[in-house]
Amino acid sequence: MTPRPAPAESALPELVFTGLGAVASVGTGVDEVFEALCAGRSGRAELRGFDRSGFRARHAYEIDDRPAPGTDEPGRATRWLIAAIEEAVRGAGLGEDLSEVPVLVGTGLRELRSAELRWRDGADFDMAGLHFGTALRERFGAVRTHTFSNACSASLYALALGCDLLAAGASDTVVVAGVDTLTESMYGLLDRVHMEAPDVLRPFDRDRKGVLMGEGAAAVVLRRSDPKGAAPDGAAVRGRLRSVHVNCDGYHVTAPDRDGIAEAVRGAHREAGVKPQDIGLVMLHGTGTLLNDEAEAAAIGDVFGPEAGTPLMTAVKSMTGHTSGGSGLLSLIVALKALESGRIPPVIGLREPIEEAAGFRLVRDRETTAQPVLAQVDAFGFGGVNAVAVVERAAR
Repeated sequence: MTPRPAPAESALPELVFTGLGAVASVGTGVDEVFEALCAGRSGRAELRGFDRSGFRARHAYEIDDRPAPGTDEPGRATRWLIAAIEEAVRGAGLGEDLSEVPVLVGTGLRELRSAELRWRDGADFDMAGLHFGTALRERFGAVRTHTFSNACSASLYALALGCDLLAAGASDTVVVAGVDTLTESMYGLLDRVHMEAPDVLRPFDRDRKGVLMGEGAAAVVLRRSDPKGAAPDGAAVRGRLRSVHVNCDGYHVTAPDRDGIAEAVRGAHREAGVKPQDIGLVMLHGTGTLLNDEAEAAAIGDVFGPEAGTPLMTAVKSMTGHTSGGSGLLSLIVALKALESGRIPPVIGLREPIEEAAGFRLVRDRETTAQPVLAQVDAFGFGGVNAVAVVERAAR
């Protein structure tokens, strides 16, 4: 497939990614995570962090870094957040002093798991450590830190706010991150919501049972480029951000709104100066829930129309689980790697697509190769907090 030229117009200033970082159940570091996803390896395993006897579901997509099965410890989300940011700033050549760099973190539940361990087991830790800003200040000297809790679209909301800082000239560099960990309370809530307990996350499959949570963190360094599109200080450009569009349709606390999602996609295309036929890859939100997959697929159909079968599409939550507030940024990093390498990770476990997605070019079971120029990244959260980004392959 011949890559389409990317249109030149965009509402944003020239913004480029110069550093990427990731931690997930399938690996540590961006390259390891991406290789695992391309290989179709799943992070799904029997629940490790707490007693399974109180739940119908028995599996999750956890990072296996606890002292022993069935035990847990506080501060794990913060640990992954720091690791992802370390990788991103190292790749961007920023050094470890972020005292002049804003750090924006998107999350669903922050360090709620640590609070659970304190309340139930009396875990001993400094309560100031529940705020990510404390660790960011201690590790990087960061003083301009902001945490946003916007459900499952939180990290792309943080990215949008980072764009605003750059566009306003408040900084020429931002670090944007997302993180979440498995909590007993959220696991129990989702366990009771489903009519039948899911044993695997199967996006867009007719036989999907619902969502299973995953753990992970992701981070990017986003910078204003020079007039020629190069990064400051000669740093390697990993891709360009064309747009991030956010909205809140307020349709329902948990049920998604097809029209709200479609508006978010259209807004991202409009602000990026692109049309549906320009998009070569779509990173679907794909939570495997009954309502979300149908609404997302229907909205994509509404926006793309006769072009809905043109872009390749994938949904990495089939391997990472739903990493909540960090999921949007993790998908964005996978998109940048896919654009860079020409390798598209698959959706695994998809046996029969739902009717709304029947005409999509879903990458199934094994990776494929292609040379897309532009990718769309979807992230949608409770309450209708929708976020969609468009990213472009770095010039070769």
